[in-house]
Amino acid sequence: MAYTKASGQAVNRYSKKAYDDVRVRVKKGQKEVIQKRAEQLNKSVNGYITDLIEEDLAGSDLAEYTEANSESI
Repeated sequence: MAYTKASGQAVNRYSKKAYDDVRVRVKKGQKEVIQKRAEQLNKSVNGYITDLIEEDLAGSDLAEYTEANSESI
């Protein structure tokens, strides 16, 4: 399927509806380390970071809240 301006706009509309953006700042040089680790795990940087966050939240008192809200997407 060819990428068109309309399909790009549709993806952007869906992303705005379904996802929140979180910006993460790291010290110089850390980005490359994070990218390499994500590659070792066959994940994207976003996938690696979100998996780490989900793992941490699973052991917290927010686990029920995050599970309830993730089902709505």
